[in-house]
Amino acid sequence: MTTTQPPATRCPYRLDLKGADIHREAAALRALGPATRVLLPGDVPAWSVTDPDLIRRLLRHPGISKDARRHWPSYINGEIPATWALSTWVGVVNALTAYGAEHDRLRRPLRAAFSPRRVRALIPQIKAITHSLLDDLQAAGPYEVVDLRARFAWLLPLRVANLVLGVPEALHTPFRDAVGLLFATNVPPAEAQAVPARIYSLIAQLIDAKRQTPGDDVTSLLIDERDGGELTEQELADSLLLLISAGHETTVNLLDHGITNLATHPSQLALASTGKIPWKQVVEETLRHQAPIASVPLRFAVYEVVDEPTGLVFAPGDALVINYAAAGRDPGRHPHDADGFDVTRGGAGDHLAFGHGPHLCVGAELARLEGRIAFAALFDRFPTLRLAAPEDLEPLESFISNGHKRLPAVLGPARDAQPPTS
Repeated sequence: MTTTQPPATRCPYRLDLKGADIHREAAALRALGPATRVLLPGDVPAWSVTDPDLIRRLLRHPGISKDARRHWPSYINGEIPATWALSTWVGVVNALTAYGAEHDRLRRPLRAAFSPRRVRALIPQIKAITHSLLDDLQAAGPYEVVDLRARFAWLLPLRVANLVLGVPEALHTPFRDAVGLLFATNVPPAEAQAVPARIYSLIAQLIDAKRQTPGDDVTSLLIDERDGGELTEQELADSLLLLISAGHETTVNLLDHGITNLATHPSQLALASTGKIPWKQVVEETLRHQAPIASVPLRFAVYEVVDEPTGLVFAPGDALVINYAAAGRDPGRHPHDADGFDVTRGGAGDHLAFGHGPHLCVGAELARLEGRIAFAALFDRFPTLRLAAPEDLEPLESFISNGHKRLPAVLGPARDAQPPTS
């Protein structure tokens, strides 16, 4: 079989580090083939993989690793500076970056912590947190402009994460202020370096607090793994970093885009609000239409990987970025208006927003649960909610995190409130 490489004369596609138009860029990358050469921050070369079938094959391929320390020569040889904008994504030691048996070992306690039983047990508390936030919003008044990202989409997953991890009250605000900066890909190197140091300091405080006062929470479970010799101290801290950052950001952006799409598609909101379409289906279409994490760096070819259906060859040490935003809107998989939001779409759940294969997100079902509870409660409480300026929404400055900087909205009268008299 003849294999193909990008022509030598083709310049790599330089990714927009600001993420100004993730889906336009995804379409441009898709037009260059199922995978194409790109440049990451600092002109680091990589492949961007956009085709969903190729993504599935690669994410299950034994020759594709996430361990830079073992399988990325540029990292091993010191060619990637410590100040690189994405250094945290490849330098941590947790299930996100592990390969083979090491991945199985580091993922095992996380899988246990997010078992279906544990997730279902959280339903009453998630509902209580949701309604508490809605009460706070309602106090702002029906005609004030409120930022639903800051005051609802951001806070709900953070409070649930604090609950799951057993974060002491005193650390709630510091974690809230620090966690979002991990996903910025357009910041100066010195600033990028300061972010993980701040997060690690908070994680150390969390570990110390839970060692003194353990509880029925994920942090205490992981500390038991550490003290039992199953994890190193760095693996403990990095596993918590993974849960605090990636788990939170994914759910924030799911809520952000779900609210945006439902508020701007009233006929589709009506289908869900009246029970004609289940909220579960709304969540899946939101994930397909707007993958919360647009692109995930990095994976590496352990040895030469030849993808027979496409003829593409990935050389040993080649770095790969998986473009989930492109995969969700692939016109081959969704030939009828792949770019449109449609809660009646068949096969909406056939997406890759939470990954695929061994690295499938352990918190996926928790995120889905939060989405179903949040959407139902928000639009039940504020049935006439509208965005204040939908045409002016600004994307986050990141090619990784797919969300908005702010989500200004006018809530309208609450369902249990009487409209004002003239």
